Amino acid sequence: MAKFYFEDFQPGYTAEYGPRLVTREEIIAFAAQYDPQPMHLDEVAAQKSMLGGLGASGWHSCGIMMRMICDGFMLDSASMGAGTVEEVRWQRPVRPGDRLTLRLTVLEARASKSRPDMGIVRIRYEMLNAHNECVMTMVTPAMFGRRPAEASS
Repeated sequence: MAKFYFEDFQPGYTAEYGPRLVTREEIIAFAAQYDPQPMHLDEVAAQKSMLGGLGASGWHSCGIMMRMICDGFMLDSASMGAGTVEEVRWQRPVRPGDRLTLRLTVLEARASKSRPDMGIVRIRYEMLNAHNECVMTMVTPAMFGRRPAEASS
């Protein structure tokens, strides 16, 4: 039985997960396979880029965030998926050695009009480095099952 249901995500609810260490090797491995731009693969080229040093691909950062979401609560929830992502912003480079923390804040929660067994929760995620600097944000509505009567007791 799930631990988290729609009813657990009320506006203003916050939670934090992590930290998660990001390594040089994983930055380069991800980039080599999915985003082979020089600033993600090579320290010398990265120094000359707008990143000013080796940095993770934004898509790698998205993957890290999703893993932290899954490990933090999603795999233990009545998640029914998400139909869209409203916004993703990469605000600072994710560097080798960064320890990332994920903060979620519930912005809105509403019961589905067409599906009484489901609610829609609009969540803002912020990924922070060890200096508490925001490296990435994402805003997305997520669908969660309503708590069944037998789970309420």
